[in-house]
Amino acid sequence: MSKTLTRRTILALGAATLAAPYIARAGNVTLRVGTYRGQDETLLPLAGESATPYQVKYFEFTSGQLIIEAMNGGALDYGSWSEIPQAFAAASGAQVRAVAVLKGDVNDQVVLVPKTSTITDIAGLKGKRVGYVRATTSHYYLLRMLWQAGLTFSDIQPISLNPTDGAAAFSAGQLDAWAIYGYAIEEAKAANNARVLRTAQGILSGNYLLGASPAALADPALRPVVKDYVARVGRTYDWLEAHKPQWETALEGVIQVKPEYVKAELEHQSQPDQVVPVNDAAIASAQAVADTFAKAGLLPSGTNVRPYFDTTLI
Repeated sequence: MSKTLTRRTILALGAATLAAPYIARAGNVTLRVGTYRGQDETLLPLAGESATPYQVKYFEFTSGQLIIEAMNGGALDYGSWSEIPQAFAAASGAQVRAVAVLKGDVNDQVVLVPKTSTITDIAGLKGKRVGYVRATTSHYYLLRMLWQAGLTFSDIQPISLNPTDGAAAFSAGQLDAWAIYGYAIEEAKAANNARVLRTAQGILSGNYLLGASPAALADPALRPVVKDYVARVGRTYDWLEAHKPQWETALEGVIQVKPEYVKAELEHQSQPDQVVPVNDAAIASAQAVADTFAKAGLLPSGTNVRPYFDTTLI
């Protein structure tokens, strides 16, 4: 890696220097973080980024939509979610702002079918029972895949299920296909002899959003804390990409998933996890998601996501 200081690096160092006195006095400040099992609370300590000069209180959630609801209700200062909850947040006027982008994997977003299924493509889902998770990435890419095949949700039997219930239904043969994400894929492949019908490659952007409440961003004590925390998350993922065996081992005891499942997902990532600033391309990508849901009649026409991004934090 080059040691040359670019203008951007100099500006970033200057901003960090200016923020340092505020961070140093933040010992009595508490950042309320919405996270998921096996994420921030596990990963930051692993990368040596948990010794913050402020207090962090973690709250565990199972979806980005729930994190946004909690933040909108004033219960969280910081959290993360995909572009899909961001679109619904914009439509409802939720008190959330995306402040950075985590570029992540899309190969862990798929449509599964039983290995013995005669379905060979998305068009074959017509009339079939298809599980998905409402207002998540699986809802979005299933909708887009169906459109590409000349179908709509009315052409299938869509069944909205949380991941746990979806796994049980798929295992019991109550679903002909299942749009799902994460480690549930490897579990289903092993337990149910499932196969991947299609991944979300080419549909999902891989943009996952790091966000904060407008109140936290406007608070002189919390804003530099949010900025510092986002930087720690970024350094954590840089470290994890270079230490995947440690990543796999750490998750094994936290999420009760077999290490080989974790290993399989990490080894087949579509791109490295990396935190980057919000830019026009990221906003345009999120707008395309909102437009898709509006076209499907699930969001109001003209839903505008831009006001729900903050490009000034990093």
